[in-house]
Amino acid sequence: MTDLRSAARHARRIVAALLLMPVLALAAGAPPEVVYVNGRVFTGLGQGPSAQALAVRDGRILATGSDASIRALTGPGTRVVDLGGRFLMPGLIDGHLHPLEGGQKLVKCNLNYERLTVAQLQARIQKCLDDTRAHEPDDWLVAVNWFREAMIPRDAVTTLATLDVLKTSRPILVASSFGHSALVNTRALKVAKIDAHTPDPGGGRIDHDAHGSPSGILEDTAYERTLALVPAPTPAEDDAAARTALRALAAQGVTSFLDAEADDETISAFARVQRAGGLTGRAHFAVVVQPEEAQHPDTAVARVKRLAQAYDQGAPKSAPGLQVRNIKLFLDGVISAPEFTGAMVDPYFENVGTAAHPRWVPGKNRGPEVYFAPEVLKGMVLAAARAGFGPHMHCDGDRAVRAALDAIQALRREFPESVVRAAIAHDEAVHPDDFPRFKELGAIAVLSFQWEKRAPDSIDNDEDFLGPERFRITEPAGLLAAAGARIAFGSDWPVDPLNEWFALKVAVTRENAPDAGAKYQGRLGDDPGLTALQALNAITVNAAYELHAENEVGTLEPGKLADFIVLDRDPLAIEPRAIAATRVLLTVVGGRSVHASAPFTSGAP
Repeated sequence: MTDLRSAARHARRIVAALLLMPVLALAAGAPPEVVYVNGRVFTGLGQGPSAQALAVRDGRILATGSDASIRALTGPGTRVVDLGGRFLMPGLIDGHLHPLEGGQKLVKCNLNYERLTVAQLQARIQKCLDDTRAHEPDDWLVAVNWFREAMIPRDAVTTLATLDVLKTSRPILVASSFGHSALVNTRALKVAKIDAHTPDPGGGRIDHDAHGSPSGILEDTAYERTLALVPAPTPAEDDAAARTALRALAAQGVTSFLDAEADDETISAFARVQRAGGLTGRAHFAVVVQPEEAQHPDTAVARVKRLAQAYDQGAPKSAPGLQVRNIKLFLDGVISAPEFTGAMVDPYFENVGTAAHPRWVPGKNRGPEVYFAPEVLKGMVLAAARAGFGPHMHCDGDRAVRAALDAIQALRREFPESVVRAAIAHDEAVHPDDFPRFKELGAIAVLSFQWEKRAPDSIDNDEDFLGPERFRITEPAGLLAAAGARIAFGSDWPVDPLNEWFALKVAVTRENAPDAGAKYQGRLGDDPGLTALQALNAITVNAAYELHAENEVGTLEPGKLADFIVLDRDPLAIEPRAIAATRVLLTVVGGRSVHASAPFTSGAP
């Protein structure tokens, strides 16, 4: 028995030595600058925490392992941070948002995504006007985060008359939180030179009333062109918005992100903040290419290349930098009522009964044509890929998703997935025939998990209009994952409030918050949802893959960048509904703390 015990002890020593050898080999140089010990370290490589400690040197991960193995690496100058048993994981990677706009909206006339009656909407906007009387009579008022899809009652009508009764002479634009439509007053239409004879722009729509006059509702590019008339923020205002956004992202644990609607102004704002030492996240940018511009793909690519040459900083370094490696293409709008700008395979339903006794049947409206003609889209995607830019395509309706998959199919004849990553964002409606095509074509589904719940925009506006069969599989994250699709996460902030942990909770439970009201409780549809591990992978390793950054971030491995966060709970071990309450206690980018709260406010590097 003694010999057996001795042999067992000897075997354990050999195994421990073998496990320690790679760590010691990596540590052959200088000791780590800082080690984090006494924690539960989830590296992203397994099913849960697999280490107790982590060592950092020169902004990169030196090693992960047991407390003993990591403490063995320390030197006289090494700082030791006690995690107190807390959960440490890779930093979050938000694969689709609009950070500068998010920062700007935090300081504008903000309707805060609230459900409002028409009278409440008018009162809120009037208060903004009263608070800014110095801007009468000609300065624009832009109100943001209007939850148009959740107006009270459901069939509330808003037109230019809604705004024309307000006490002002100013042009007014009220932007929907979905980012695809706006309500304007008569003064704004005059400034924009929009009348009954103005044609719809490509990729957009000017709504008209029964008499043929503009109603005040502008969709997609019609809204964007009118918004372009509003004086642009000054560079100083843009810089302040970028800093505000970065603080909000760091507090959520976001260490890398993709700005999914970038232009020169947005990229230059983050570049200026970086030069001033204020960039606290790795910033990736997808440059927008409009449908008209794509008619001449070489010219469009040349413009994107000029931006990349001006701002892209090459391979990532320890300190966060800028990368311009993607183009953004809007293929449609949104599937929700009252917009109906999502391009659908089958028509939206319509009520041929009454409000009291509805009878919903398929109508004739399939939404707009996909904003890019098929050959134009394929030509644009291929031209961008040949120049080194991956396509990131907005697709809300299933017909738009199918068009994107067709373009990726053409792309794959020339470029494998390892060379060009192709992302389809949102995917709120996907035809079941197209589920397996995501895996077959290496198309990355970048989903906004927070939409996968019962809410006013889904239950009140989508359920009847989509029809029962289509609605039961709306927001198909779990179904796509089961078909082998790679799922990444993108918050789409500021379309919704920035709350990554609520979104992750919804991904697993497909449930709204408990205080959302009785009507909006319970699971959304028949989709099985994701596991907690799948949800975390979507916002870490899969989003890193989407950005072609998986060799640098997304998991905690020796040699990778030291981008990680410390949480107040283990989201893989708790009841899924509790994920929404997760607090980020420490956010580290390239070995440097960019957000800290107790107990790490004084102990983090």
